[in-house]
Amino acid sequence: MGNTDIFDMMATNYDTPERIRIAKIISDAVRDSLKDADNKKAIDFGCGTGLVGLNLLKDFKSVLFLDSSPNMIKQINKKIKEYNITNADTLCFDLEKESINNIRADYIILAQVLLHIMDIEPVLAGLYDMLNDEGHIIIVDFVKNDAVVSDIVHNGFVQEELIELMTRIGFKDNKFKPFYTGSKIFMNQDATLFILDSLKKV
Repeated sequence: MGNTDIFDMMATNYDTPERIRIAKIISDAVRDSLKDADNKKAIDFGCGTGLVGLNLLKDFKSVLFLDSSPNMIKQINKKIKEYNITNADTLCFDLEKESINNIRADYIILAQVLLHIMDIEPVLAGLYDMLNDEGHIIIVDFVKNDAVVSDIVHNGFVQEELIELMTRIGFKDNKFKPFYTGSKIFMNQDATLFILDSLKKV
């Protein structure tokens, strides 16, 4: 996925107090969107060091932590071993470069991941294919912010444009909600996080 080399270098020092705090806010918002998930399988896509997905382990039957950065996956594997976690697995994989056929989930979570993917439509279409029928994709990311100028990330997303894209891919019942505004949380700019819950219904 986008910026893999950068995340590889950041992996061992990624879990700062601020990132842990934001991950808790995000995972609480995700939890509020779940429906009867305790017997469902989830994928934490672009999981980083697993800060969001690890907070949600008790909410799912199992969680697959998937990231394109080998060093991020190493950090999660350490946590899984250290805390004797039995309902989690990991996979180092880049959906932008490879296709995947044998993995299915009921929930796919992307927490601050989409902004790192330059061409988001084929990745979201690939995730659609990985969902079981009646499965949900939950995206948490930033509302578009013109104060953010970057060559390596999107500067957020517009609700109408993202929902239009999700609908074109095949998602239904798209529910978009801004839920948190913080100081200097996006490229040193104040920004608002949204959550989008979209349903695959064949």
